[in-house]
Amino acid sequence: MAIIDVIVPQLSESISEATLLEWKKKVGEAVTQDETLIEVETDKVVLEVPAPASGVIVEIVEGDGSTVTAEQLLAKIDTEATVGATAAPAPAAEAAPAAAAAPVAAESKVVSGVASPAASKILSEKGISAGDVAGSGRDGRVTKADAVAASAPAKSVAAPAAPLSVSLDGRPEQRVPMTRLRARVAERLLQSQSENAILTTFNEVNMKAVIDLRNKYKEKFEKEHGIKLGFMSFFVKAAVAALKKYPVLNASVDGKDIIYHGYFDIGIAVGSPRGLVVPILRNADQMSIADIEKKIAEFGAKARDGKLTLDELTGGTFSISNGGTFGSMLSTPIINPPQSAILGIHATKDRAVVENGQVVIRPINFFAMSYDHRIIDGREAVLGLVAMKEALEDPQRLLLDL
Repeated sequence: MAIIDVIVPQLSESISEATLLEWKKKVGEAVTQDETLIEVETDKVVLEVPAPASGVIVEIVEGDGSTVTAEQLLAKIDTEATVGATAAPAPAAEAAPAAAAAPVAAESKVVSGVASPAASKILSEKGISAGDVAGSGRDGRVTKADAVAASAPAKSVAAPAAPLSVSLDGRPEQRVPMTRLRARVAERLLQSQSENAILTTFNEVNMKAVIDLRNKYKEKFEKEHGIKLGFMSFFVKAAVAALKKYPVLNASVDGKDIIYHGYFDIGIAVGSPRGLVVPILRNADQMSIADIEKKIAEFGAKARDGKLTLDELTGGTFSISNGGTFGSMLSTPIINPPQSAILGIHATKDRAVVENGQVVIRPINFFAMSYDHRIIDGREAVLGLVAMKEALEDPQRLLLDL
């Protein structure tokens, strides 16, 4: 017997503990090296715990939903065991609920949970354990045909972000614990409101020039760069142009000091199943429109899958929140500490406006910029938002650095 420990990966210095989500393998099931065994949720990201070696899980020490710390023992793998093996039972007082598993009967000839290489690949892509599939091959082995026909069993996830459905019969209630990520977001937002002197300034932006530019080049852009041309890249470019003119909008407070940043790391607020996250576009001033669109698309996919890394969520000098994707008309965004300003973007709608004494219809977006009045005066905030407005209403300014 050669036992290998599965432990919690190293966490960030600012993170003391994490929560186990759901084991993807059971005791007695075979695993391959680097296969994801379970996900660990911190207050910032979700980390995957891979199998350190190939073998069979013989003991699970910490079950779904357990609170753990860095390098804590989670499970044990026997690299020499056969499928169905289990470790010697632990004392009753120390046994973890998730560690119990019924061993395979010695007299049975069925090899449960063993799949051919081709079947294993298909099941892995579907997120299905071989142990959940009835094999039709010799001695119960899972064949490729079995894997193709298999469907994922329903699973329950520990501490979901929100109830999937709520019965409307009578007056039911459902209590669901917050995920670590959502609890941390709540904590930071309350901190922001209590520690910052937040004010918000508004302006309306005529998006016609940007829309016309996008319509003219979107097909060529997608063909050339392999990504659709959206609006967020224009918003980022306009924000960077304004931050260059008014550096205090890109600054932060540290005690009684103001830190002016000589770089532009723009946070893009993204909704995820587990809560709000703000991945960072590093050196956004040095990125092209195509670079920005590709990175934002990558962030969106990673947020949905819970794959954002700590490095991608750390730092940032200014943030942009686009509630317009959900149809928001107007809102007052909350500053993301330790930043001192955030831009809120909303839905672009055709509205009646006056131009040269005439009422005309234009695609208008209401912009809102919240700022920390401790270091940012109304003048800089208003002029900064006007600079963003002017850049978007005349995009050529961005090319000429005006």
